[in-house]
Amino acid sequence: MKRFFILICCIAIAFASCRKENNVSTDPSHKLVFSTDTVLFDTVFTSLGSSTLHLKIYNPYRDDLVISEVRLMGGEQSRFKINFDGETGTEFHDKTVPANDSIYTFLNVTIDPTDQRTPFVVEDSIMFVTNGNLQTVKLVAWGQNARYIVADQTITGFPAFKIVADSLETTHWTNELPYVIYGYALINSYGTLHIHEGTHIYVHSGGGIWSWSDGQLIVEGTAEQPVVIEGDRLEPYFKSQPGQWDRIWLMDGRPGADHRIDHAIIRNGYVGIQTESFLKATQCALRLNNTVIENQMGWGILARAYAIEANNLVIDNCKHYAFEVQLGGDYLVRHSTIGNYWWQDGRSTASLFFSNAAEQDDVLYEFPFHFEMGNSIVYGALTEEFGASFSANEVDTTYLFDHCLVKTEKYSNANPGFSNCIFNEDPLFVDYRNFNMHLSDVLSPAVGSGSPVIAAQVPFDLEGKDRTGTPDLGAYQY
Repeated sequence: MKRFFILICCIAIAFASCRKENNVSTDPSHKLVFSTDTVLFDTVFTSLGSSTLHLKIYNPYRDDLVISEVRLMGGEQSRFKINFDGETGTEFHDKTVPANDSIYTFLNVTIDPTDQRTPFVVEDSIMFVTNGNLQTVKLVAWGQNARYIVADQTITGFPAFKIVADSLETTHWTNELPYVIYGYALINSYGTLHIHEGTHIYVHSGGGIWSWSDGQLIVEGTAEQPVVIEGDRLEPYFKSQPGQWDRIWLMDGRPGADHRIDHAIIRNGYVGIQTESFLKATQCALRLNNTVIENQMGWGILARAYAIEANNLVIDNCKHYAFEVQLGGDYLVRHSTIGNYWWQDGRSTASLFFSNAAEQDDVLYEFPFHFEMGNSIVYGALTEEFGASFSANEVDTTYLFDHCLVKTEKYSNANPGFSNCIFNEDPLFVDYRNFNMHLSDVLSPAVGSGSPVIAAQVPFDLEGKDRTGTPDLGAYQY
């Protein structure tokens, strides 16, 4: 019996030693599968603290996978720390994930929300290299103490969003803490978002504020406490970098519930404000007063078949159009300044552009168009800062520039649509490279050139200075 037991043990040992090990895959089509593509630490820290989450890494194949390299891209300077398969560090090599199995990576982040150098959104990523394939997983944590609006819904063809004002609901944003938008903050149909004076809104890359059809946006800043909407990167380098976030997007509105923006600063995005109304064109207006839109990677205002009334509006430094109107609409602009000196790279589009038609699938769609600008400035670095493309058919189309300074070589006061205008004379802005569009000198042709009749409709400039005596052109009285 003893001999038989020994024999069985020897056979078992021999069988185990001869058992075939799993093959290691070298197939470039074999990739890792992760439990998520973004590890989100959604704790809002109110004091120095840390949080730990995990990432599961799957190998769904019949052969082993060897991860030739794992790297925390921020290295030793990263606020994140990783423990990969039992080892702590920032770089790992030749780690095997067994066939049809998985391994864990534990992730830790430490945040001091009182450190003003900490970004609102702290990001890093982990890079994995397997069979020549490079894959990444994003790491995202909240930094400084703020109110975070994080997208949690998607609709095919639209960006991710979070409803911040639902139907028949009015939501108030106040200035006790800044708001950080990650994705889009959406105002649902028959909902209202009311943003109060002094509120500071930081928007992460690709995000914005979006009013769905029949929603309403009210921004109510003051001269002393404007509402500021800008990107969430706080490093000095990003102070004047355009394109850091996407846009304010206003769709069809309901009659009697106009969008209103007063005393706001909208900077460093892709489109400052985009308005579009196809089902109920011009039934809802955007009332835009005492607002600065600056340093946009695309447009300052992009309007499609909308109604906009703007007073004391400043638009400066946009790569494409500062103010473009597509598909007609109804526009009234008074005492406003468009100064476009985009210097980051080339610009070939005029600051102000109109159109009243669009062609799709060989069908021409035409819309009525009315535009009136008074006591305003349209100037910039190009020779021609005004352009238009109108349908040749007799669609209802009118525009009027009354007591304006316009940079154009195509038009003069002899042309219909221009009255008492100044052409191609430098308005002498204080410092357009630093977005200061005040008039710098009493010798500016804009000083004292306004119509008192128009000034009486907008008696105070953007900073509250009385202009009714001898009005200047533009948003600022000298």
